Amino acid sequence: MKRKKSVNKKLDNNQEKKDATELIDSIKVREKKKDFEKISTGINAIDKITKKGFVKGSVNMVMGATGTGKSILTIQFLLDGLKKGERCLYISFEEKKEEVYSNLLQIGFNLEKYEKRDLFFFIEYTPKKVKTMLEEGGGEIESIIITKKISRIGIDSISSFASLFSNISEERDSIISLFSLLRKWEATVLLTSETDPRSSKQSVLDYEPDSIINLYSVMEKNQRKNYLEVLKMRGTNHSKDLYEYDIGNGGIKVKGKAKSIKSLIF
Repeated sequence: MKRKKSVNKKLDNNQEKKDATELIDSIKVREKKKDFEKISTGINAIDKITKKGFVKGSVNMVMGATGTGKSILTIQFLLDGLKKGERCLYISFEEKKEEVYSNLLQIGFNLEKYEKRDLFFFIEYTPKKVKTMLEEGGGEIESIIITKKISRIGIDSISSFASLFSNISEERDSIISLFSLLRKWEATVLLTSETDPRSSKQSVLDYEPDSIINLYSVMEKNQRKNYLEVLKMRGTNHSKDLYEYDIGNGGIKVKGKAKSIKSLIF
């Protein structure tokens, strides 16, 4: 009888260990799925290039020189969320709201209607205020993100903030602090950087984002053409090809893989 009880107890212990192992494995699978859940970039072609878009809760950056469409790409990302009923926040370091709204109406984007529905929030914020925000641990922006349950954030542009610092070490520490704060908010973020991707100058901005999309504007046979590439994206086997795109009514439209890249010098 004692031997039978001992065997049964051993079997019970083995079953408990098996159940515990299965539970842990199940949790790991759920966490992995959560960590790499994707959300649309707002541009179907870029979604295909990136295997369904940005990682949810990630901090991403679009980099390019003036006129390449960085702000437009950011707005298209936010509009995708707005159309799905998500609350989105746009933080402008340079342009006024009226100016942004007016420019976007010319290509068919009406942000005011989403603002009236309490879905879209526009904040004009000077780079110096961002320094104060970091010191306060979030300030006004964090209050809006939490109370309004913001799921997507666009920031235009991180370059204005980086230009405040003459000391490289201080710039690095402040940018790292900003990215840490952005990740704490758990929204999906897209920042713009006013930088030509062909520049050889290295920056902490090359390493901190979870993904980087590069935009190029080049002259080919007396005609200006635009190209984009996904430089990196965490946890994604994205396309390594270069793609041509146009900017017009409806925003950025990807035409297809680039046929010639002779004008791009890396």
